[in-house]
Amino acid sequence: MHCPFCNHEETKVTDSRLAGEGRQVRRRRECLRCGERYTTFETAELVLPQVVKRDGSRVPFDEKKMRGGMLRSLEKRPVGPDALDAAVERITHRLRGLGEREVPARLLGEYVMDELHHLDEVAYVRFASVYRSFQDVEAFRDEIERLRVRTGADVATGQLPLITPVSRK
Repeated sequence: MHCPFCNHEETKVTDSRLAGEGRQVRRRRECLRCGERYTTFETAELVLPQVVKRDGSRVPFDEKKMRGGMLRSLEKRPVGPDALDAAVERITHRLRGLGEREVPARLLGEYVMDELHHLDEVAYVRFASVYRSFQDVEAFRDEIERLRVRTGADVATGQLPLITPVSRK
């Protein structure tokens, strides 16, 4: 590790601790030439799979891009940043756990929709409308009906209902 102050190659570690819920190591270092102290963080670099898009092209998995899509779906919805961070972490963990070098974009989209379904039904429908390229109101209606069947139309999720049933007399 080069000293960020004088660029000397030799430093010594004065303290090491776990950080980031045990996912990082925090190290205090001291430069052997200038004596300046600084902190470094060490994390494991885990390779995530390539994403195979519909046209057959391959791109590296981009967590920021995925998070951005989820954020757009969650715009003005009552979901906190910690819940979004946890959802992104679960998706990334699932991808890593597959042990595959490549995954279809379709699978990644399904993982995102699954997480959004648990976070907020409105965000789920927003994401699904773009992801599945809804062409008309009927496509929205069909997806909402599938959502009702999937959740059993119960309030156990703690979310507000997407559509309030209309009583007909």
